[in-house]
Amino acid sequence: MGTEIERKYLVDRAKWQSHKQHLLSQFPNLGQRYCQGYIPTANGTTTRLRIAGDRGFITLKSKVVGYTRAEYEYEIPALDAREMLDNFCSKPLVEKFRYRFEEARSIWEVDEFIGENEGLIIAEVELEHEEQQIELPHWIDRQVNDKKYFNSYLSQHPYSQW
Repeated sequence: MGTEIERKYLVDRAKWQSHKQHLLSQFPNLGQRYCQGYIPTANGTTTRLRIAGDRGFITLKSKVVGYTRAEYEYEIPALDAREMLDNFCSKPLVEKFRYRFEEARSIWEVDEFIGENEGLIIAEVELEHEEQQIELPHWIDRQVNDKKYFNSYLSQHPYSQW
């Protein structure tokens, strides 16, 4: 079984923009565009369709317990993913640019949302276990352990409507 253990953080916009420019000067192709949507479920699980760059994925996730949940992700043809996004997923779709890099001995993913969620910047770090201690980069604002920062929630309650 696949497992996802992660923490989410809000990002200090000004500090992140400066740091992002530094990263992009070293790795010009660091950011990748994502478009994703969610097939409605009634039992608290999540079914996500995603296009990341030119690749398609389907992901199934269980309910979150603490910071942990089961996760299964499979690559699918991008054309199939696009059709499923258009035909099966609730709207609006979640669109963002993701920056994935190593810093402070951890792999960080920083999502800059666009479209209906523009203005929101969230960082995630995946952990080996829930009690793992990590060093926070200077551009982190604060940890958020609230479902409203889940992408599946943002697809139903966009940041622009908060």
